[in-house]
Amino acid sequence: MPRARRAPRARPLGSGTYAGRVRLPWFPLLTLSAAIFVAVTSEFLPIGLLPQMAAELEVTEAQVGMLVTVFAGTVVVATAPLVHVTRALPRKTLLLILLAGFAAANLMAALAPGYAVLLAARVLGGAAHGVFWAVVSPYSARLVPPERLASAVAIATSGATLASIGGLPLGTLLGVALGWRASFAIIAGVVVLIGVIVVVVLPPVSVPLPVAEARQRAFRDPTFWPVVVLCLTVALVTLGHASYYTYIAPWVIDVASFAPETVAGVLLLFGAAGALGVAAAGVLGDRFPRSLLPIMLLGVVGAVLGVAAIAAVAAAPSPVLVVALLVAWSAFLGGVPIIFQARLLQTASEALRDIGSAWLTVAFNAGIGGGALVGGLVLDGPGLEALPLVTAACVLVALVVVLATLRRSAPARQTRPPHREATRTHR
Repeated sequence: MPRARRAPRARPLGSGTYAGRVRLPWFPLLTLSAAIFVAVTSEFLPIGLLPQMAAELEVTEAQVGMLVTVFAGTVVVATAPLVHVTRALPRKTLLLILLAGFAAANLMAALAPGYAVLLAARVLGGAAHGVFWAVVSPYSARLVPPERLASAVAIATSGATLASIGGLPLGTLLGVALGWRASFAIIAGVVVLIGVIVVVVLPPVSVPLPVAEARQRAFRDPTFWPVVVLCLTVALVTLGHASYYTYIAPWVIDVASFAPETVAGVLLLFGAAGALGVAAAGVLGDRFPRSLLPIMLLGVVGAVLGVAAIAAVAAAPSPVLVVALLVAWSAFLGGVPIIFQARLLQTASEALRDIGSAWLTVAFNAGIGGGALVGGLVLDGPGLEALPLVTAACVLVALVVVLATLRRSAPARQTRPPHREATRTHR
């Protein structure tokens, strides 16, 4: 008798194949990317609206700049404890709560009667921001199998790159046309819209360990120290980058002899090159999971040292060569956060993923704040010319750490395949 055919198994989200490769859940990943876009745009919006906000609120521009510092500081201080407190919540529910927090923070900023209320709004936004980043990267990882992790993270976090290229300029233009309060109000409305899309499009995923068990196991987890070393490396790379990039406008004008009106164009090219780096990380990260990060870090060191060299030997450096090296720096660096995030999700055990992502968020923000401080000290000491050397030194040390730990950074074994977790949800 002929053998009866087996009924085909229902495939979990992310398990379909195309030309031998696993299909990516594009709509959920793009939804996460859109959420990241508005989160990052909201974080840096005061930068583009600084003069208008200072004039209306009758405060100094430095005080408006402090709104970004307060936001980042809140992320550093509040992320880890809030991740512990919210650990037992279903991930989709928590994401919706965080989006509601973003919407409330931006609406509060739009309606703020004075500077003190605006500061409170930034604290609320910073608290939501830290937990948000601790949720979205693991969320994208749980939607795909391990071999597509870098691609999924690159798609989801591309919203951050798009925010730096288009979100901040667009918010600034809206502020110029309609007033700075309108920019914050529009961001709040967009966040609400994305929340609705999350409800419809995003599948739920499993909840990590209960908070009490997670705390007990974190320090005993075999992946604890590799995750700590990775986060410290991230902080070092970010510190090196921020120490130079924070003051790139005066460097371009005073050291590279560019006209002030050309700075915006240089920064636009810099941001576009970073987007290319993100794309490269998404395409190549899954194929070369071990070698791509050292190559990118080495490229950053080479580009930054090249900029320092031509600035040192030429009284009027070639604009084309300077821009080419700055673009190379951004292109190599653009994919580095993606690879770091993918490596953390591959290295950390399932029990440590969310906590590790929270630490990674803290590392990035500590590097940004610390880099601005270090760059300011260098500015007051050796001067602008020394900034590329500081960046190169920090990234070079990070490269040595990456190479030294490369053999020990094999992905942690998961007790359950990540791409099946979407079917085992917490209800």
